[in-house]
Amino acid sequence: MAAIGSPSYSEEGTRDTSGEAERVMDRLGIKPGVRVADIGAGEGYYTLRLVRRLGPGATLYATDVETKYLARLGERLQREGVSGVTLVLGGPRDPRLPPQSIDVAILSHVYHEIENPYEFLYRLQPAFAPGGRVAVIETDRPTESHGTPPTLLRCELAAGGYREIDFVSLTPAEGYLAVFAPPPALPAIESIKACKS
Repeated sequence: MAAIGSPSYSEEGTRDTSGEAERVMDRLGIKPGVRVADIGAGEGYYTLRLVRRLGPGATLYATDVETKYLARLGERLQREGVSGVTLVLGGPRDPRLPPQSIDVAILSHVYHEIENPYEFLYRLQPAFAPGGRVAVIETDRPTESHGTPPTLLRCELAAGGYREIDFVSLTPAEGYLAVFAPPPALPAIESIKACKS
């Protein structure tokens, strides 16, 4: 786990120039009616782009473990006249989302900061509606360097019963997108074995 360094991963204009959010949302089939959680929303890079894509009546949760980041995001949404976003103060090991409330969870450059990914993924599973997916955007570098090697990510999600269904490099943006289907039922806690990092 790496310490939380900043509420934003990179400068938003740079990320838009490389087409990161548009490509991710296209790949995930984000459109009106899809219910989404932006986990570790920070300053709202994905939150703003998701709510525009989802349109009026959007179901969008923006979660973060830092109260100050959520407050800043709330101010930004108000300043930009954006409605339809539910702000959620998550816990380090629990996103605190309502049961069967989402179709897609997006974790953008935040997975490496999760204190206990096994417990977090276990507590995330009930939030998914049938057919739900978790999308992880990360860079391929060691956790202590604010990234997650894909082999480690795959191992940790598989330990909780998540199945990889898509993987793509985000070049020219930095990093990759890995998409997983959650298990239909929670595994027995004692069956979850930690991966070697």
